[in-house]
Amino acid sequence: MKSITAFALGLAAVDSTSAFNLPGLDTFFKPPASLVKASFLPQDELELIEAISYTSNGKNADLNTQARVLSIVRRMETSAPPSPLLLSDPEEAKILDGDWYLQYTQPSEIEAVADSDDKWVAIGASEGDSRIDTRQFNARGSVNAAGITVDASEKGVAKQSFDISKNQIRNEVETVVGRVTVGGSIRPSATVPLRAIAAFDFGRIETKLGITVDISGLFAIRALLKGSKESGWLETTYVSENLRIGRGNKGSLFVLTRDRDAVKP
Repeated sequence: MKSITAFALGLAAVDSTSAFNLPGLDTFFKPPASLVKASFLPQDELELIEAISYTSNGKNADLNTQARVLSIVRRMETSAPPSPLLLSDPEEAKILDGDWYLQYTQPSEIEAVADSDDKWVAIGASEGDSRIDTRQFNARGSVNAAGITVDASEKGVAKQSFDISKNQIRNEVETVVGRVTVGGSIRPSATVPLRAIAAFDFGRIETKLGITVDISGLFAIRALLKGSKESGWLETTYVSENLRIGRGNKGSLFVLTRDRDAVKP
């Protein structure tokens, strides 16, 4: 389970005082913090949040919704790409560090827009000697790691955490069985600066029966058979204080937010 590997409410806060010309009304009524935050999000982020809301992490997104999401995402990726030093400069990395919540997943390419001249294309996807698996994973609302598929739409929101200073990544997701946690190291790709290559070596399942199962050995066995501990990568193609977009080695698109409740499921 390598990456499991990502969010917001498409509403704008209304200034009640100016709308109704009632001085002092804001003393008695203050909009929820989530609405206030939403009102300060860039227009593209608000539009994306609206598009992915009510899709159960992408599981229920039809082709029209997927095409719309890809269009918005591509616009964001090309108009505001992250700094190429995102994974190597401690100051730049601050925007990436910490917890992110997975709000939406879908394939990076769908038939409706397969012929687009502006589609995103992975460079050197197999990462040379790392022999990263690039077989396409076309499910929606799910994540795949080390050949294991987890439905990210089942229970709550999956969490991904970065500690760039320690080159560490951790993923958590609630399932019908219990909480699944995997962790490991990351390193920047030598050819794609915004790509973090993951080598997971820790995993456990905390079952709802109170039993914890250590699955770290699965990573060791897989690394032995594969000849490399590195098994996947995540390329950050857009990032702000509130929202992050990533592309994975199996062709998946991920949208994550800082606010766990940013997107209506």
